[in-house]
Amino acid sequence: MMPDDAIYLMAHALQSVTWLALVLILPGLLVGLLISIVQAATQVTEQTLSFLPRLLVTLLVLSLSLHWLVQELSNIFTTFFTAIISG
Repeated sequence: MMPDDAIYLMAHALQSVTWLALVLILPGLLVGLLISIVQAATQVTEQTLSFLPRLLVTLLVLSLSLHWLVQELSNIFTTFFTAIISG
């Protein structure tokens, strides 16, 4: 394997892992922001009010996107192993 191939594979893997993480993190961040705005407007500063909705949204997104996440990880590893075998 040439150094250019290794750099391409690592860049592709980092980009894919970034997208996979964003799919899980971004909805929770948006819900947390929305709840923080509501809490600031109503002056309710209870920490548990923001935790449960973020957890539920994250679990919902995980359950809805699990097939795609596993498929993307499988594609990354298939690409790596194919590149290693081909030399």
